[in-house]
Amino acid sequence: MSLRQSATVPASGLVVKPPRLDGLSVGALVLAALAAVPIVTILISAPSGGMEALAHLVRTVLASYMLNTLALMALAGMLALVVGTGCAWLVSAARFPGRSIFAWALVLPLALPAYIAAYLYGDMLDFTGPVQSVLRSATGLGAGEYWFPQIRSLPGGAFVLGIVLYPYVYLLARAAFAAQSVSQFRAARSLGAGPSRAFWKVALPAARPAIAGGLALVLMEVLADFGVAEYFAIPTFSTGIFRSWLAMGDKQAALKLAAMMLLFVMALIVLEASTRQGRAVSKDARADDDSLIQLSPLGKGLASLACSLPLFLGFIIPAGYLLSMSVSDTAINAAGELWSYASGSLWLGLGAAIVCVVAALLLAFAKTRSQSPVVKASIRVSTLGYALPGALLAVGLLAPLGAVDITISRFARDVFGYTGGLVLTGTGAILIYALSVRFLTVAYNSVDGGMSKIPPSLEAAAQSLGAGPSRVLTRIYAPLLSPSLAAAAALVFIDAVRELPATLILRPFNLETLATRTYRLASDERLVEASIPALILLAAGLLPVLLLTRTGKR
Repeated sequence: MSLRQSATVPASGLVVKPPRLDGLSVGALVLAALAAVPIVTILISAPSGGMEALAHLVRTVLASYMLNTLALMALAGMLALVVGTGCAWLVSAARFPGRSIFAWALVLPLALPAYIAAYLYGDMLDFTGPVQSVLRSATGLGAGEYWFPQIRSLPGGAFVLGIVLYPYVYLLARAAFAAQSVSQFRAARSLGAGPSRAFWKVALPAARPAIAGGLALVLMEVLADFGVAEYFAIPTFSTGIFRSWLAMGDKQAALKLAAMMLLFVMALIVLEASTRQGRAVSKDARADDDSLIQLSPLGKGLASLACSLPLFLGFIIPAGYLLSMSVSDTAINAAGELWSYASGSLWLGLGAAIVCVVAALLLAFAKTRSQSPVVKASIRVSTLGYALPGALLAVGLLAPLGAVDITISRFARDVFGYTGGLVLTGTGAILIYALSVRFLTVAYNSVDGGMSKIPPSLEAAAQSLGAGPSRVLTRIYAPLLSPSLAAAAALVFIDAVRELPATLILRPFNLETLATRTYRLASDERLVEASIPALILLAAGLLPVLLLTRTGKR
């Protein structure tokens, strides 16, 4: 039974009975409560206690954390905005050599984790790297006799993040340009507007909501980044939370930083949600082979070059450099322990995938059976985790779970004579819990999309034959949703394997994953030894990229 309001009208007036909660609604509420634990913890910790920690932060590092975070978001966002929008317009509106390949290949940089891109560019562009070594060899210049941009800097970090994350803007901008009205653009051209003026006055304003949505996703990823900022020594909120909690043991300072970071997250969530309002598809949207602008031979060459640069910088060059290192004897010898940390990634990804798929199936089924605002709010809260940076999520979970763990351990000691340490903290269960909160959105979107394609008449027929909700879910929806469930499990698995900051903070001492192994080797300047696990992470990232490309075509 779904959540409903029943009302009676006695002689004395209208009396409204409170809504009843069925099992599915209660399940959705429980999932929402579990997903809300880190947010509630951080919000409660913000105004309470630890004022001396906040004062110390204000006197020392808070200004640098805030300014560096804002600067990194601004620079990386600007690069992603220009590259993503420009390439989307060229691919959508013009015809030039390689256009059909660029249409899908420009999404490939998303397969490369940003922290791996930082390791590769740091190694390539350092003083002892191949680029500067070739430059000195070709020119005969020595150290200090020439200028070369410093990659291990804030602009360098912004470059790496922007060139890897621009596909978020590209995908949404391209879809928006493809859905625009042909007649409006051509009417502007017929009135004497040149191609550039028609773009700025007609095409760009119509696509602005979609572009802003892509930019919001880029900014969320930049805010959540830990690997690039840590490797390039850029003090940001993510690195500050990590250092305060693990390096300095100052939990209050970490919680205060997390609370400030949460304000940025909420602002970006509002921005991303506002871009969804009022979108419409034009009735005279053009076919994929229509051309809105005609390019000269020179213009076609420049268009091909403009689309080639981000593809080469964001994927081909780093992937080729990584592949060249992975075939060296040093990398092959270091791969002898590959299974030990690959197995850690395997069970961690499988655990998170199973939890997320089951939870997503429950939430999507509850949504189809209830129009209650309580259920809708529960689903919204449950799927907020993807916007939460890994470091923020880990800190928000450790504090309350530590208190619960102490209570459980004390009870076990008093009642059963338990003499061990904490039961939950430092176990894989806590890490799977955190990753499930983080990536439940990925699974839910896939399952909900598949659920929307199932005719309601099937459930009505099953109910008429006496089937209850659990039987309807297991005998009808689950089999029909098997492709969506498999896709959701694959996407969550890949995201969980690639997650770095939450895994570093919450993992058990004896757990090493592909991501943490790559991070530790790269931090020790042993990038060649890290090349094979990094290559596996890159290959794993190709699956969601291919799914995104397929979605973009549709």
